[in-house]
Amino acid sequence: MSEPRTLPGLAIVGGGPAGLMAAQTARALGVEVDLFEAKGSVGRKFLIAGKGGLNLTHGEPRPGFDARYGERAAQIAAWLDRFDANALREWARGFGVDTYVGSSGRVFPSDRKAAPLLRGWVRRLREDGVRLHVQHRCIGWSENGALRMQTPEGIIEVKARATVLALGGGSWPELGSDGEWTRWLGARGVDIAPLQPSNCGFDIDWSAHFAQRHAGAPLKAVVAHWRDADGGERSLQGECVATQTGIEGSLIYALSAMLREAIAAEGSVVLELDLAPGRDLQRLQNDFAQPRRGRSVGEHLRRQTGLDAVKAALVFEVLGKDGLNDAATVARTIKRLPLRLLRARPIAEAISSAGGVRLEALDPALRVAALRENVFCAGEMLDWEAPTGGYLLTACFASGLIAADAAARRLLDTSAG
Repeated sequence: MSEPRTLPGLAIVGGGPAGLMAAQTARALGVEVDLFEAKGSVGRKFLIAGKGGLNLTHGEPRPGFDARYGERAAQIAAWLDRFDANALREWARGFGVDTYVGSSGRVFPSDRKAAPLLRGWVRRLREDGVRLHVQHRCIGWSENGALRMQTPEGIIEVKARATVLALGGGSWPELGSDGEWTRWLGARGVDIAPLQPSNCGFDIDWSAHFAQRHAGAPLKAVVAHWRDADGGERSLQGECVATQTGIEGSLIYALSAMLREAIAAEGSVVLELDLAPGRDLQRLQNDFAQPRRGRSVGEHLRRQTGLDAVKAALVFEVLGKDGLNDAATVARTIKRLPLRLLRARPIAEAISSAGGVRLEALDPALRVAALRENVFCAGEMLDWEAPTGGYLLTACFASGLIAADAAARRLLDTSAG
């Protein structure tokens, strides 16, 4: 192997939103930047996330916005003080991309597309002198502190005065976020929380009949009911989808952290769904108690309660045919259908991941305290999570800016000294 190549400035490892924002930030301060990406192009997950319309951020005002980060709200609020949703929209405008707030509060580019924004961003980075090295997969450090990169030509080593790692979490491994970095970074004594699925579906183990007939069917206008950690009653209206193995969708994703933790503690968790939010319990009971007039039980259930086929099938799934003989039981089940969630779907299927480098292992500038080298971390590889809706991207951008700003200023101070 040849001698390590010494880089003139900052090395950034990872070409997702956090890494690209880090590159832009450092270069704007006048620092030389080399960005290394494992795949053949940067921003692949960014493009996939925008396939159905790029949800760039969210219009929810702070501090409500901050609260979406759960246990990490206070730390991420400090990031957002530097770069929040409004700053992200202004940043997009700098590339000629206007944004709008949708009916759900989510913020999209006017054309809803990710590709034009990414193309403009990468073009600007190249024009500003950022050197992009694709098909360079980081596999750790050598004994002399050089970054080791697996390339099509073999392993090379590069030595950087400062490094920003933006390696992603463990979801969408085919796009590069496979979590392999936990092995070699953990071996250096960095405190890492195990990666877990977030914004994910859950297994219920349907009957074969239900799975065959209703996998992929949407469950619209339902209300989820659950108890929080303090025993308080909570509810949230939304939509979800029955899958071959269980349930997923935006409503479930919003609750995934709580559901995952409850399953870890108890082995399973019961989530109750109100299948008919527009009808009260007594009305449902009275309507279902009407004579069937020759109709099948299933047809009578759908006609008298207003349930569609998949919702009616869920009632069958829970009660069985014999359980449909009592109108009061049917009405209670429709208003509080109990679903026992057994396990989260695998992390490779999740939209995002929880776990990663614990924030307690970093200083406020996101520098890794355990390492002698100037190593900073950003993005989804850090131990935080958030629901979908633009919150994930916003924190990734903000953390990339903070890490690169601190790394670049450290290099500039060293050079000046």
